[in-house]
Amino acid sequence: MKIGLTGRPATVEKLVEQAKAAERDGFSSVWYDSTALGDPLAAMAVAGRETSTIELGTAVLQTYPCHPVLQANRAAAAAAAMGRPGFTLGIGPSHEPLVRGMYGLSYDHPGRNTEEYLRILGGLLRGETVTFEGSDWTARGARVPMEQPVPVLLAALGPRLLRVAGEQADGVVLFMAPARAIETHVAPRLRAAASAAGRPEPRIVTGLPVAVHDDIAEARAATAATSGVYESLPNYRRIMEIGGAQSPADAAILGDEKSVTRQLQGLLDAGATDIQVFVVPVGTDRRASRQRTMDLLASLTG
Repeated sequence: MKIGLTGRPATVEKLVEQAKAAERDGFSSVWYDSTALGDPLAAMAVAGRETSTIELGTAVLQTYPCHPVLQANRAAAAAAAMGRPGFTLGIGPSHEPLVRGMYGLSYDHPGRNTEEYLRILGGLLRGETVTFEGSDWTARGARVPMEQPVPVLLAALGPRLLRVAGEQADGVVLFMAPARAIETHVAPRLRAAASAAGRPEPRIVTGLPVAVHDDIAEARAATAATSGVYESLPNYRRIMEIGGAQSPADAAILGDEKSVTRQLQGLLDAGATDIQVFVVPVGTDRRASRQRTMDLLASLTG
């Protein structure tokens, strides 16, 4: 299985050590959100120089507060500083409470905004000179020097953005999408759009909370305590409902070793190409709980 980890380090040194440990243990990737260390890109570049093969990706950087030309330059610079292939740029439009509430920006047309954004960003990261006049984003004669490849994944949950991801990105990076949602909603739309655009088979990187634990009720409670914010965001609620889940605890991968292995395989059978794990510690001995989950995951990467 191609299993990656969610990275939430407290310091640059810990981010580097986590990436090195993940590579040593056979994990395929580590993913960082936009708030990691304030901005993860500089630390990811350092970690890339201290590792050899592991993929380091963002899941995700927000589109709205950063012009696509600037975003392309940031990504290209981080990839160049890594000095090797393996940097992946995951982006997404985020959520209305943050974009409108914190940044004071319009969130009236997130689909159009993201589609225009990718038109510019994707072209730049393919080494093209981009001129584009849109309703939300404009670039005139923009070009970005590319020393290393930078694949782009889109946080796409709805039909329009799944189409956009298939047409313009290298795939999607998801969170809180159960297997049923991938099989019936994500994979068919994404693959159809990629095929129609003549693009390669897209990646589907799916992220979920995971805990190896014998007491399911206790594991559900721990998941609810760490993932409750996702219930308040409409985009996540919709994808969970499509997948037959009413809450993050329903969507999470919980159970003993055999059950968790079966559920992870179910994600791949549904169409996921990669799994991003957010490990949920359960019970009073959080260190032992986390280690039990990590031991199983490491055994599956081989």
